[in-house]
Amino acid sequence: MATLYTKVKLYLEANSKTWDNNAIVLQNDGSGDYIKTWTVSGLDKPTDEQLASYETAANTEETNLQNEEANRETKKASGKQKLLDLGLTEEEVKALIGV
Repeated sequence: MATLYTKVKLYLEANSKTWDNNAIVLQNDGSGDYIKTWTVSGLDKPTDEQLASYETAANTEETNLQNEEANRETKKASGKQKLLDLGLTEEEVKALIGV
C-alpha cells in the first residue's frame, strides 16, 4: 500500500504544484496518516477518493525508488570490489569512496 506522502505528491504534480512543507502537514495519531494542514494556493485538499485514484501510480513510484536504492548499493559494492581487485587496500578504497 502506497504512503499518503507519495499519493499527495502525485496529486500535486498532476495539478502542476510541488510539495511545500509550509502548506502541507501530514500526521498520524495512531490510527493512520492524514492531512492535518492543507494551504496549497489554488488547489483544493484532495478527497479520499482522489487520493485512492493514485494508489497504483504511487505503488509504482515507491517500488521504483526502492529499486533505484538497491541498484545504487549494488553498484557501490561492485565498484568497491573492483578497486580491491585492482590492488587497493580497504583504507585506500574508503578514502576514495567512503565505503
